[in-house]
Amino acid sequence: MAKDIYSRSFIPFAQMEEFGRDPFVITRGDGVRIFDDRGNSYIDGLSGVFVVGIGHGNRRVIDAMYRQMQELCFHPSMHSSNPAALQYAKDLLEFARMDGVFFLSGGSEATETGMKMARQYHRQTGSPLKYKVLATYGSFHGCTAGATAASGGPERRTPYEPLTVGVIHLYPPYCYRCPFDQEYPGCGITCAKLVEYTIKNEDPDTVSAIILNPVMISSAGFIVPPAEFHQMVRTICDRYNVLLIYDEVITGFGRLGEPFAADYFQVRPDILCCGKGMSGGYAPLAAALFTEAIRQAFAGKAGDRREFHHGHTYTGNPVACAAGHAVLKEIEERNAIANGRGMGERIRVRLEAFKERFPFIGDVRGIGLLQGMEFVQDRERKEPFGPDTPIVKLIDQAARKRGLIMRCGPDYIALAPPLIITSSEVDEMLDILEDSLVEAAGKL
Repeated sequence: MAKDIYSRSFIPFAQMEEFGRDPFVITRGDGVRIFDDRGNSYIDGLSGVFVVGIGHGNRRVIDAMYRQMQELCFHPSMHSSNPAALQYAKDLLEFARMDGVFFLSGGSEATETGMKMARQYHRQTGSPLKYKVLATYGSFHGCTAGATAASGGPERRTPYEPLTVGVIHLYPPYCYRCPFDQEYPGCGITCAKLVEYTIKNEDPDTVSAIILNPVMISSAGFIVPPAEFHQMVRTICDRYNVLLIYDEVITGFGRLGEPFAADYFQVRPDILCCGKGMSGGYAPLAAALFTEAIRQAFAGKAGDRREFHHGHTYTGNPVACAAGHAVLKEIEERNAIANGRGMGERIRVRLEAFKERFPFIGDVRGIGLLQGMEFVQDRERKEPFGPDTPIVKLIDQAARKRGLIMRCGPDYIALAPPLIITSSEVDEMLDILEDSLVEAAGKL
């Protein structure tokens, strides 16, 4: 293959000239493993990008998509629905315990849809001034313009500013590095109280929604909030008629050991945005799910202009919905969520042991099958490593050459393998990680 194709075929968030010097090209997958064009095997410790929950090469999903292709590959999405989308919608809403669904192609579309839906909802329910959206620093909600505006990492926003008006950022619930220099639980969950303070000072009549990653994992950090945070925010939203939007693109479909983070935190959002594991990586698929109150706000007669003024070409695509439906059945019938919860506990035990052994591990945190570690050069002062000591890069390189793919941020790594991973595969993955930590420690 011509070498210059690596600099001309962009991949997300990558400097392609550097990528071209040592290109990483994946050719196939099987279960929890992927293989590159040089014949090397890797444990997919990231499920692709938090996507391949039921593993690579699942025949049930592949066969379901093939059958659907033989019947109908595409429908006129502005004029009709189709049986695959309707059947999937029924089962998905039961699984998520929500009341309405708008199908999409990716997570960015889902979060943007949720924010637009919130604005139109308020205009049609007597609060036309409500347009502002609260979000948190360090969050990531996607790469479309509105989703980028809501995202909290400057490295994602700055190249494109000015962006959508009306987005206000708050400090995230980052207990390990509390910006208020408090300690949980004595802090009184100041980060949640700040939500109410901001709504009041922005004028509640102008605040439409708050969008949250229930668990944040982006280039800006890996943040697991205290249990009370989400319940307090739900109460605040109800008090001021602010919609609660959960961005569950990563945390949905069993990743946290429950169907959704909403189930784990026992909070029902008004709008739940999902994607990634929804289709298991077999087709582009996402959705915005919503409550009955939201659904009713868009009900009316033709000509009332109350319909949701929004759409995408691949909304309800039959092949994508056939894939999503097959993935949902695999998750349910193989008890994949319970398995993921158990394997997450197994991972956590080993990570805690690593923390005892390696002094540069400052914190271990996670929920379900989303577990990780944050690195520091001084555990007492929680002092991070500077750019001159790229600890995460050292660990990542060591793991890659041993056959493990992970999610790596500036000062953390996270493990999120497929929900179907076995105990022996977990142990193999963690053995590789341990050897990689030892190698990195020797280079510090």
